[in-house]
Amino acid sequence: MMRPLLLAAVLLVAAPAAYAQSAFETEATHAVIMDHETGEILFSKNGSEPMAPSSMSKLMTALMVFEALERGELSLEDTLPVSEEAWRRGGAASGSSTMFLDVNSRASVEDLLRGIIVQSGNDACIVVAEALGGTEANFADMMTERAHELGLASANFVNATGWPDEDHVISAADLARLAQHIIEAYPQFYDLYNETEFTYNGIRQFNRNPLLGLFDGADGLKTGHTSVAGYGLVASAQREGERRIVVFNGMDSQADRADEAERLMRAAFSQFEIEEVVAEGREVGEAEVYLGTASTVPLRTAYGLTIGGHRRDLDEMNAEIVYFGPLTAPVTEGDLVGRLEISLPDGRTRSVDLVAAQSVDRLGLFGRAGSALASMLRGG
Repeated sequence: MMRPLLLAAVLLVAAPAAYAQSAFETEATHAVIMDHETGEILFSKNGSEPMAPSSMSKLMTALMVFEALERGELSLEDTLPVSEEAWRRGGAASGSSTMFLDVNSRASVEDLLRGIIVQSGNDACIVVAEALGGTEANFADMMTERAHELGLASANFVNATGWPDEDHVISAADLARLAQHIIEAYPQFYDLYNETEFTYNGIRQFNRNPLLGLFDGADGLKTGHTSVAGYGLVASAQREGERRIVVFNGMDSQADRADEAERLMRAAFSQFEIEEVVAEGREVGEAEVYLGTASTVPLRTAYGLTIGGHRRDLDEMNAEIVYFGPLTAPVTEGDLVGRLEISLPDGRTRSVDLVAAQSVDRLGLFGRAGSALASMLRGG
């Protein structure tokens, strides 16, 4: 059943409304909740703002490997060399997240993918970067270029690991879109994000995603943490045929990240939904017509509109019919004559083009004269 709209017709674009606070909040500095199927952003807090993604940018590193495998440039059985650079900056000697690769050894692409995805190994990231790009810096440029091709306009990568750099950024919304792309395009590799542990070189490490095994239906994707960015997570879960993607960043501790991950993902399924606001061709109001055989013309939507959001926000959305008028006859059925503007308490606005639902002919000479006289009398 379609949600009812409260409509008001206005002749000119209305002044911006004073929005109330959204019905939902988070302590994260950046956050989005996305519906996977539609790509609709259900909730956003600084979601379009570029941020330091830490190891969450390893989603892009892994995607570059997936694509190389798809093109046949790599196979899972190929082994790649571990350079001294990869070992020194990303291995055990670095003190950072590592797969514990040995310097001057070789590792299979399959193991390296698990090292990146499950163990968040910086050494594994640098190894694949050097194999595909020659240098990590060149690979980072390739990552950025590919991200832009995918429409992730906020992305700018300067390394393969997510190591802090003021120029290494991407928005939470674009991370959600990246996760959506990985899930859709590479289901044969997506299961790697659901693996809870991986042992390499005799060292067993566990996936840091706090939702795996805790939240029913959770199956990915990637944590991130640096002192600059705080603790973050890109997560996805599926329940009863629906999938949600949650991205957030800026939490103070692992415990805070775990708590907020569960809270946001539970809310994503229980408090947020997708609504068809108007269907294509629905008559939503009318516009005044000057010098026409009818004084008004009904308006219908040129296309439908679906909006996602918190249920209470959707209950409180407002709609206005906006057109420049009165319209001057003749008006032809199908003419674009205005738009339906919809606003939500969280500050989001959407619009739908409105067209004339029928034609209105122009009055004849005597009719126009009579109309002009009547207008003068009303003015007097």
